[in-house]
Amino acid sequence: MGQKVNPIGFRVGVTTGWDSRWFAEKDYGRYVEEDLRIRQYIKKKLHSAGIARVMIERAANKAKVYIHAAKPGIILGKRATGLDSLRAEIQPLTQSEVFVHIMEVRKVDTEAVLVAENIAAQLEKRISFRRALKKAMQQSRRAGAKGVKVMCSGRLGGAEMSRLEWYMEGRVPLHTLRANVDFGVAEARTSYGAIGVKCWIFKGEMMPGEDARGA
Repeated sequence: MGQKVNPIGFRVGVTTGWDSRWFAEKDYGRYVEEDLRIRQYIKKKLHSAGIARVMIERAANKAKVYIHAAKPGIILGKRATGLDSLRAEIQPLTQSEVFVHIMEVRKVDTEAVLVAENIAAQLEKRISFRRALKKAMQQSRRAGAKGVKVMCSGRLGGAEMSRLEWYMEGRVPLHTLRANVDFGVAEARTSYGAIGVKCWIFKGEMMPGEDARGA
């Protein structure tokens, strides 16, 4: 059996923090459901802005939503009016008062989620999967990644039978807890069917207690 562990979940509490930062005894289930709804809505509505991750902090019936985006200008809009409308759209999804903060992602090519989504977008445009994977790896390495592994599976190139192919450059130490490994998943919906894309990016080693994903 191939037993695969999510590299981010594997490191939570060691070198990686939680994306939802709050404590609850009675309303735990409701908060989890609300967080999921908020993330799904933001990811779907602001897909073109390149959402790397959404972090949620809760305290005293207030929810602070931190959106890490590659293109914050798309969210903010002209004269920063987009922030207020986004807050108004998120508010019905939760019983807490919502505050939205936009954070810019500096290095897009070292964010695994954005790299995986970029590969998926190219596959949907009928670009060769080998070309898309190798180009993504080269860009990540150029941006400062110490190691990159990319994988895609499905009916690659419209083949009759689905298969899995992967490429790796540099080193990606998945068993080392102090290794800062970012992981992202995306799905390309092609005319032949869905093609899954996974991406691992090794950014270097860090000491326990440091937060790889930031505040």
